Amino acid sequence: MDPTGLKYFASVDYVIFALLLIGSMAIGLYYSFTGGRQRTTQELLLADGKMKCLPLSLSLMATFQSAVAIIGTPAEVYTNGTQYWFIGCSYILGLLIPAHIFIPVFYRLHLTSAYQYLELRFSKAVRICGTVTFIFQMVIYMGVGIYTPALALNAATGFHLWGAVLATGSVCTVYTALGGLKAVVWTDVFQTVVMFTGQLAVIIVGVQQAGGLSDVWVKVRDGGRISGIDLDPDPTVRHTFWTLGVGGVFLMLSLYGVNQAQVQRYLSSRTEREAVRSCYMVFPCLQVALTLSCLMGLVMYACYGDESKPYVRSKDQMVLYFVMDMLQDFPGLPGLFVACLFSASLSTVSSAFNSLTAVTMVDLIKPHYSMSESRASLLSKILALSYGIICLAVAYVVHLMNSSVLQAALSIFGMVGGPLLGLFCLGIFFPWANSIGALVGLAAGLLMAFWIGIGGFLARMSVPAEVSLLNFTNTGPDVSDNITAGTATIDSAYNKSSGPLGLHGLYSLSYMWYSAVNSSTVVLIGLLFSFMTGPTKACDITSGTVYPVLGNARSLLQHLLKSSVCCSSSPELRMDGHKEVNSIVKEESATAQEKETFLPSHPTSCVEHETSV
Repeated sequence: MDPTGLKYFASVDYVIFALLLIGSMAIGLYYSFTGGRQRTTQELLLADGKMKCLPLSLSLMATFQSAVAIIGTPAEVYTNGTQYWFIGCSYILGLLIPAHIFIPVFYRLHLTSAYQYLELRFSKAVRICGTVTFIFQMVIYMGVGIYTPALALNAATGFHLWGAVLATGSVCTVYTALGGLKAVVWTDVFQTVVMFTGQLAVIIVGVQQAGGLSDVWVKVRDGGRISGIDLDPDPTVRHTFWTLGVGGVFLMLSLYGVNQAQVQRYLSSRTEREAVRSCYMVFPCLQVALTLSCLMGLVMYACYGDESKPYVRSKDQMVLYFVMDMLQDFPGLPGLFVACLFSASLSTVSSAFNSLTAVTMVDLIKPHYSMSESRASLLSKILALSYGIICLAVAYVVHLMNSSVLQAALSIFGMVGGPLLGLFCLGIFFPWANSIGALVGLAAGLLMAFWIGIGGFLARMSVPAEVSLLNFTNTGPDVSDNITAGTATIDSAYNKSSGPLGLHGLYSLSYMWYSAVNSSTVVLIGLLFSFMTGPTKACDITSGTVYPVLGNARSLLQHLLKSSVCCSSSPELRMDGHKEVNSIVKEESATAQEKETFLPSHPTSCVEHETSV
């Protein structure tokens, strides 16, 4: 360790990091030379629809378990305690709703891109606007996602900054372009194992260094890091049960419901049931990931307490300093954690590459140019390589920015997720919505998102307080927004005494409510303009693009009422009315069957209804 506090890698650490990159590359090369050799876009983008639920579930979890979350969540728990753990409550509805609403809608329409749905439901213009918005979101996400962990690692360990960026970026680009979605999913599985192993190793060694589990518990309890349930309804408080458990549901829906990276995985499964099952299996995976990250934060506090390190300038560096400090006597383990960190980065960036390739090819190129499957597959590979180069370019631009502009760039990802969620919800749940309402609603949602986000960010910059990068960027697995709009919020401490007023109240809204506010804006404005310009007629709606919420709710209510009447009747009445009861059961069975087939289940794809400009 030198006087600046840097702890350098040993040779074996570099070897382990290199093995991660070699292993990921090998998986990509394997799938580029086996099976159909990625000669069709169906295989390249959807893995021929043959993926099983276990690898899909791990890939779904890894996609937004970014490196920012790996080092951000422990920093959050180390600083503020375990209140953040309650975001796990949002995983329940955040996964049940996609499993039973979004997956059936998308899967039975036989789509490749989620944005094909927008044309089937609204118009070509809405589809293009949604696609362009998503591309903008993910391009920013790629560059920041690959640069941020490399920057933190460089600051804490002296690891070569651009060596890490170029190595991960180039390897990720090659295996994504050559191996397609199969390579991305199976490298996600491999990288998930590395992630869990690295975190577990740090926790075990840290517990030993702190004196054992009992000593860790006593230290974190006495240090006030074990948080109870905070039921404060104030939406400006950064983390409460309501902001995490309720606001987090909208955050999860923007990721696991309508994000192309996740929808593409659902559509690659062998059957709809397997897609639903993979969504169910994400729940324990996310809980394990969240638990490991929170435990790591508690172990950090047990080892260091409130002790400050003069050469640690931000909390993301604190996590890496802790890793290097605790594992310095265990050659290879620092390299294992770095492999864990960059596994998270590889999984998120490769998913971004693959999803961007899919939407660009399916939504922007194929509708206008006819080509053979072999040519389309080659063009898709070229697109993946191109997005890899763009990723490195964005990382370089981010490198040239100062920290405040970097935080603004990070926040863009979260700002866009909510409006896109609102756009899909407008189409799926509200049959009256039309294309004009959808376009105006999306514009209003984006305007609201950037107004609150950038306005709050500027307001925070005017407050004379030190802002650390990961104080406001860790949302956990997801969660997404893994890199979220939290960077642009004002801390609840800003107005502790009287509470924020006026625009300051809007700007100080907890970042966990951003997706809820922005998506609700899209729905409300979209419905308003739809009714003003003439709601969509039932005969003009493409079959299977609207989920019958009211019909299903009415059927469920009738079923519950009839069951209640049946159970409360006397044995004599039930015997005399045997025939009638049988008819009720038969009617309810038909209703259940209708609910299962509210969408077209025939093999003919609805994508054939697409139009060209």
